[in-house]
Amino acid sequence: MLASDFDTYSLASNQASITSVNSVASLLREKMQAFPQMIRKKKRETKDYKIKIFVIMMFFITVFLISYAYVGYHRHVLTYSYFEKIKFNSKDRFIKILNHENKIVMSGQLGVTINMDSHPFHCLEDRRKQDGSVCIEWNGVARLYMNFQDMDVFRCYTIHWQALSANQFPIDCYELTRDNGLWFGGGISKNMQWSLSTKDFDFSPYASGDAKVHQFGNGVKRYFINSIGVAIQVNEKSPLHLMANTTANEFCLKAQNDDFTFVNRLTPLPELQYKICTTEDMRSLHMLMTQQSLWDGLKEADIKMLHTLIEEPVWQIPHQNQWDSLNETTIYNYSEDVIAMGFMRLGHILVSEFWQENIGDFTVDISRFPTLKETIDVLHRRGFKIVFTIQPFISTDSENFKDAVRKKLLIYERHSERSIPALTRYKSVSSAGVLDITNNVSIPWLKEKLEKLKEEYKVDSFYLDLGTSYNLPHYYQCRQTLDNPDMYARLFTESLENIGFLGVSTASRAPKPPAFLSTLPINSSWSGLREIMTAVLNYGIIGYPFILPGAIGGDYALAKSKTKMISFYSLPQPTLPEQELFVRWMQLITFMPAMQFSHLPSEYKSDYITDVTKELINVRKSIVIPLLKKYLTESMNEGLPLVRPLWMLDPHDPACLSISDEFSVGEELIVAPILEKSVEEREVYLPQGVWKDGIDGSLRKGSRWIHSYKVPKEKIAYFIKLPDNTRF
Repeated sequence: MLASDFDTYSLASNQASITSVNSVASLLREKMQAFPQMIRKKKRETKDYKIKIFVIMMFFITVFLISYAYVGYHRHVLTYSYFEKIKFNSKDRFIKILNHENKIVMSGQLGVTINMDSHPFHCLEDRRKQDGSVCIEWNGVARLYMNFQDMDVFRCYTIHWQALSANQFPIDCYELTRDNGLWFGGGISKNMQWSLSTKDFDFSPYASGDAKVHQFGNGVKRYFINSIGVAIQVNEKSPLHLMANTTANEFCLKAQNDDFTFVNRLTPLPELQYKICTTEDMRSLHMLMTQQSLWDGLKEADIKMLHTLIEEPVWQIPHQNQWDSLNETTIYNYSEDVIAMGFMRLGHILVSEFWQENIGDFTVDISRFPTLKETIDVLHRRGFKIVFTIQPFISTDSENFKDAVRKKLLIYERHSERSIPALTRYKSVSSAGVLDITNNVSIPWLKEKLEKLKEEYKVDSFYLDLGTSYNLPHYYQCRQTLDNPDMYARLFTESLENIGFLGVSTASRAPKPPAFLSTLPINSSWSGLREIMTAVLNYGIIGYPFILPGAIGGDYALAKSKTKMISFYSLPQPTLPEQELFVRWMQLITFMPAMQFSHLPSEYKSDYITDVTKELINVRKSIVIPLLKKYLTESMNEGLPLVRPLWMLDPHDPACLSISDEFSVGEELIVAPILEKSVEEREVYLPQGVWKDGIDGSLRKGSRWIHSYKVPKEKIAYFIKLPDNTRF
């Protein structure tokens, strides 16, 4: 434009014959005045271009936000179209569980192995359940059912996966981050960690075993609880495998059959079914989840026996690893030594399985016990009760083995048409058959022998040494299909309830009182002492209130761990433990539901040991036993343990969640034992309230730590809760 204007004005000037300098100056002045106007016009065009770009960008941003809002709204609608307190999207399968306050208490991913590109759809009508469950299916991969049960602040969500192809194993994973609370439950596991949140192991079949070798211990229950008020309970029929990974901060549930633990395929393809429940807090949730009445079917004699097990010790007759190490003289002399102490209550004399010549005879070995009837009669008059150990194993050397084979009473080899008995080994027996408890003929056969034994020898009760699931023959097959190998111990226990037994060695459900669940055999060492406490607390959490914590000082002594199950060996009683270990062990057991001795305090021939024992027995008699009896009814009604972790006193106190070396008896007694060699002080935490020091009688205010608390070797730290209106 400048050039064009310039040419126009030049032509006009020539035609006017401009010859003077003034005219040229005038022309230049006019051009200079026109130049700013042309610049301003150019700027206006540039500004219009920027506005257009800005408008286009805003358009695309608006479209993106609208699309994002639409997707978010769609997911929100999809989530709440199923349940009110659960966030779940069927595309990515991420799930978040909300409590009654709409706070996230659990998060994870369902169907981890399902390809993200696989699109779900709602199940066809004939695949849906009639109980109101939502049904979602991934074609040819898996089917998911979800249901919801609302009971005010107690809410439960049922998750049920069905695999639809042979190579599909349903896996659900949940976060283990500290923000989502701490997880407990499942019983004890290898390395004896206190919380599931600190464990680290690959997928393992969930079944009872030897925690020194297998991932889980002798007491199992498919129940897990979180510190912020959410719990998981897995269906018994699911072939459950567990995994915990502290690196990925997750624990996972998987359904998968295998060649032993879950060899019986209860469904054509694996199914994983469990429920997730939430409520106000951890303690309330635990009461609701483990609620069970243990009173059903109890007789007055059962309740009396339960009280005697709390009040009186169990005296385990010492033995070596050979059957002939136990005889009538051994039993009689041991009872004499107990009486000679003069300050201990007489209780239950526990005789090992070596009262028989061969395991499975179910008759007394007359060569070693020629006058056992008379001896037992004397022991009864003195106030003792006699307990015989029995097992479901029948040695191939026993006459009963031939009889059991002929009558087809034994578990048989898989695919053998019940013609070949399946053999295993257990403790002193290198080759044994196992009674098929699902055979209706086996129970009457065994009961007849046990009733005859009780009638002839006046045996008061039995101890059921059942081994664990891994002690069953590898290729076992019962007449009736078992959900899993732990069903065997449960059926055996339930079948013999009327016979009367003091305890069981393994369980997947709380046995009917007065039976106690024993801890696994414990090594006579300081690490063994710590394992006792971890085991008792973990078993209490999953619903076993009555625990028999093994012999004071340990059940065996090994310098290094075995690579095979302890139950593969018949281990002798350990030598007399060092004094400090025995005293610290006895201090801990004083506050447990029951006391069990093998080595006697009098064996030390020490006034120091005698005085310590007398003081502890007095504490148990005057303080512990009254509390155990007081909370007995609560345990029977609600499944709450007698010995409890601190978080059961105050689930909202973060300190209580992480403490694994203190416990409470009921809600009124805190115990802080010493579990390390040559240690005479420790840190102690007291929950809210006012507490009386059991050592010096001073009053202590709760919700705080006591640092460097002095605990002499002959003392144990314990604190008694005072009434809430106590003035400090």
